[in-house]
Amino acid sequence: MSGSHCELIPAVLEALKDAGAGDVPVVVGGIIPADDATALREAGVAAVYTPKDWDLNGMMRDIIGLVQARHESSAPA
Repeated sequence: MSGSHCELIPAVLEALKDAGAGDVPVVVGGIIPADDATALREAGVAAVYTPKDWDLNGMMRDIIGLVQARHESSAPA
């Protein structure tokens, strides 16, 4: 509960953007308060998981869906 995610995750998003990988879906997890999770999503995080998200199969489906959607949106027409 240090709140470091509020500084670290935006820095990671910015570094990915600077490296030309800004379209990579970023998924984070941990003990993240709801208000912080909302702010992270607004900053560009694709998904936020906390200890209450225990359905691993559901999380994997979500992540596969995120990657698939990003891949389809960047595929040449």
